Amino acid sequence: MADDQVKGPASYFPSIEKKYGRPIADWQDLVRRSMPAKHMELVAMLKHDHGMGHGHANAIVAHVLAEDRT
Repeated sequence: MADDQVKGPASYFPSIEKKYGRPIADWQDLVRRSMPAKHMELVAMLKHDHGMGHGHANAIVAHVLAEDRT
């Protein structure tokens, strides 16, 4: 049986959408528009400018940076 459970940073996405009321695509676009910047600078931007918690901000940034590396 295949394990279809989402793992890694994307596992946070449903709770991020629920808590902050915006689709993940919006957050990903926001991060991409703020690049180039270092990982923690992007995390800080989401935390300070948008009130996001550290874990949620880190998950979005990590996912965007991983996607953009491929």
